[in-house]
Amino acid sequence: MLHGIALGDALGAPVEKLSAADIRQRYGRVTSLKTRWHKMDWAPEARNHRVRGDGIVTDDTLMTLALMDIYGDTKRHLDAWDMADGMVREIAWKPRWVPELQREAMLIDRLFYPEKWIFQRHQLSSCDPRQGGIGNMVNCGAAMYIAPIGVVHAADPKAAYDEAIGFAAGHQESFGLEAAGVMAAAVAAAFVPDTSIEAIVEAAIGVAKDGTRNAIVEIAGIARDLRGTGASHEAVCDAFHAAIAKYSPMGDDVNHSPERVGRLSDAYRPSRLNAIEELPLALGFCLLNDGAFRVSIEDGINSGRDTDSIGVMAGAILGALHGESVILPEDRALLDSANRLDLTASADAFTAVAKTILTADHQAAESRQRARLTLV
Repeated sequence: MLHGIALGDALGAPVEKLSAADIRQRYGRVTSLKTRWHKMDWAPEARNHRVRGDGIVTDDTLMTLALMDIYGDTKRHLDAWDMADGMVREIAWKPRWVPELQREAMLIDRLFYPEKWIFQRHQLSSCDPRQGGIGNMVNCGAAMYIAPIGVVHAADPKAAYDEAIGFAAGHQESFGLEAAGVMAAAVAAAFVPDTSIEAIVEAAIGVAKDGTRNAIVEIAGIARDLRGTGASHEAVCDAFHAAIAKYSPMGDDVNHSPERVGRLSDAYRPSRLNAIEELPLALGFCLLNDGAFRVSIEDGINSGRDTDSIGVMAGAILGALHGESVILPEDRALLDSANRLDLTASADAFTAVAKTILTADHQAAESRQRARLTLV
């Protein structure tokens, strides 16, 4: 799962915020980690002194690792108080190597504004942790790193959904929070033995609410209709984007600029009718390709817009579904070297923690069952 996240992140990062048409024009089709970032020819200050490409991951992967570390510290299930304590420490007070900045820094130095909100709301405002997400810009920021919650509830999508909602309420609200719950549920469903991408999507739909559910249902329907027809990637993107436009008003206009100041928009504001784009699109490409790992991720990141997060979500779900055999050795090596990480060691450490939590859950369930039998 973790390698799927990092792979989708690093594949999508160099083309983030380009439209599908822009990607086709500039790159043809992105299939390699050794892709040059479209902003690398810009002046350093114009790209915020960041670098991407050649396997470098973004905040999606780093926030996932931070959440794994919180589990490692607590060795138990999490709630919004752990967002207020553990995540604030991880992003604001724990120095780490930030690959895009090519230096050691606090993760908050790299984060987008809705993720910086975690620090502002919890440490600076000392809010009720359950209300931390209120007022935030509604986006995919919680869903992009929530996959570890699916692991500690492996094969139990509803429990993963519930914990993700309880924890991520400290960061997001509305359909941004809902997407985090559904994403965690999809990852949990991927751990069911001998499951399929069809079953995973149905598990996600089974817990999803409001616009998030409707968007996934509609995109999934299109994916099933187009699967096996030989439809081009361009035609699939056009169909997916036409469908998601009813739930996400951003379209290809994802860059903020002085010209957008004061412009009225339904983007990023709470709504029971809307959905983030990334999760429905990721599930759609997974369904389109019958759960095939690499092509689903590549189709997702070549569809444009928030490419790294689409890749992360597809990579997490399909990595959990298929296991480590789908990760190429050369990709594994580049992801580690480019980011000064040891993803296998991180995955092994988190596996041990997840087993501890799952074992405790099973023992508690058995104890409750024995108690019920005694009462009977």
